[in-house]
Amino acid sequence: MIRKFIKWFITPSPKPIVEEFDLYAKIVELENRIADLECENVGTSNCLYELSNHIEAVDARIDILSVETFTRNV
Repeated sequence: MIRKFIKWFITPSPKPIVEEFDLYAKIVELENRIADLECENVGTSNCLYELSNHIEAVDARIDILSVETFTRNV
């Protein structure tokens, strides 16, 4: 039984695991996906930057309103 397994393990496979063209096509596909993800990353970074600016503006406005409210009550 062990000899049969060794013979099966050593014999070459009739079909290649990955053909050269398929590998190249997969690499091109992955490069395209990476380019798309990089574009999405730039867009997400821009949105986060804009959101951060809006939050700072809202915080500043809250500070102004709280100072005005405090000075009116004093």
